[in-house]
Amino acid sequence: MPTPLLDAVPAAAWRADVAAHEARADALTAVWREAHDAGRKHAVEDFLFTYYPTRLGTLRRWNPGAGVVLSVAADDERHGWRWHRTLPLPDGGTGVTLDVEAFLAERGDAVRWVRGFVAATGGRAGSFGCFGLHEWAMVYRDGATGRDHRHPLPLRLGADGTDDVVATHRLTCTHIDAFRFFTPDARPLNALTPTRADQAELDQPGCLHATMDLYKWALKLGPAVPGDLLLDAFELARDVRYTDMQASPYDVSSYGLEAVAIETPAGKAEYVRRQRAFAERGQALRARLVEACDAVLALAER
Repeated sequence: MPTPLLDAVPAAAWRADVAAHEARADALTAVWREAHDAGRKHAVEDFLFTYYPTRLGTLRRWNPGAGVVLSVAADDERHGWRWHRTLPLPDGGTGVTLDVEAFLAERGDAVRWVRGFVAATGGRAGSFGCFGLHEWAMVYRDGATGRDHRHPLPLRLGADGTDDVVATHRLTCTHIDAFRFFTPDARPLNALTPTRADQAELDQPGCLHATMDLYKWALKLGPAVPGDLLLDAFELARDVRYTDMQASPYDVSSYGLEAVAIETPAGKAEYVRRQRAFAERGQALRARLVEACDAVLALAER
C-alpha cells in the first residue's frame, strides 16, 4: 500500500489536539466518573457504559482518522498501536498513520456494513409520534408484586398510572433494541414487531435509540473515526439518554431533573421538539460517519 500523499502533522499541533480531546472527554464523563468512583449507580448515565460497553481510555484516545500522518518521536507509543504503521518522513523523522490495509483486513466487512446501514437510516423519513413510550412498555404489567423495574427508581405515576398510560396510547416503536425489552403484555400492543433481520429497513432518524446508536457505530469504526466525531457521537448519545429517562415512567427528580410528562399534551410537544432537534444532530453525524467510512475505503483503492 503506498504512503498517503499528505504532509505529516507536526507533533506540537497534534499533541494540542490530544490535550483538548482528553479534556473534553473528561468533562463529558465527569458525572459518571464521580458516581462510579463513589460506588453509586447512576440510572441515567450508567447506560452509556453498560449498554455501550465503553472504556474511558477508548473515549480519551484521540485519533486523526484515516489518511493522516502524524510526525512522532522514535519512542512514541503510537508506533505500537494496533492497525498503525510507521513510515519515514522526508525530513528524516518518523511518522505514524492508520494501516488501512491491516485495518480493513480485519474490519472491512464491518466498515462496509456500518456505511450502508447508517446511510440507509439517514435516507429515511423520521417518525415523531412515539413519545418515548418504549420505556413505559418495558414495565407494563411487569408483575403484581415487586415489579421488576429496569432501573432502581420509583415510578412517577405509580404502577397503575404507568399501565394506564400504555393502555391508552398507541405504541409505534421501530427499534429492535428497545422493543426486545418490552414486557410480554406490551409486545402485542406495538404497531410493529421489529426484529434484528429487518432493523436496516425499520431504523429511522426520529428514533432516540437509533440516534444514540450512532455512538455504537463510531466505536465500531475504531481509529478510522476522528476523535472529534467520536466525542460528538458520545455527547449526542448522552444528551438523548437524559431525555430518554426524563420522558420515561421513572421519577428522575433525585438527579435534579424535571420530567417530560409525555402523558400530557405539553409533555408530548416538548418531547417532539427535542426529538426533532436530536434527529437533526443525528443526521449531521450520519453524514460524517459515512464520510469516515468512504475515506478509509477509498485509501484502500489507491
